[in-house]
Amino acid sequence: MKVVAAYLLAVLGGNTSPSADDLKNILGSVGADADEDKIELLLSEVKGKDITELIASGREKLASVPAGGGGAAIAVAASGGGGGAGAAVAAEEPKKEEKVEEKEESDDDMGFSLFD
Repeated sequence: MKVVAAYLLAVLGGNTSPSADDLKNILGSVGADADEDKIELLLSEVKGKDITELIASGREKLASVPAGGGGAAIAVAASGGGGGAGAAVAAEEPKKEEKVEEKEESDDDMGFSLFD
């Protein structure tokens, strides 16, 4: 990850195609170890590619990755798999919930004062 960060810093600094020495200098400036194999792997993967296009394609790939707590799967399992309609209703339930926080008087100072 630090090699990728060093590469992105070099590109951000105006160097459109950083070399292995450039990345080693960036990593060395913050006291990080430069792994030669990882640097060469990264440089071979991004050679001849535009960094903005790589980032855009990476975002598209990440958008398709499911990221959740598995709440819908738990709701489906709890409903006993009784059909698609039950699963759809269970999946919509968390969206309808609204958190209403009631503020108590003691919340401001947590029931005590630091200066008493």
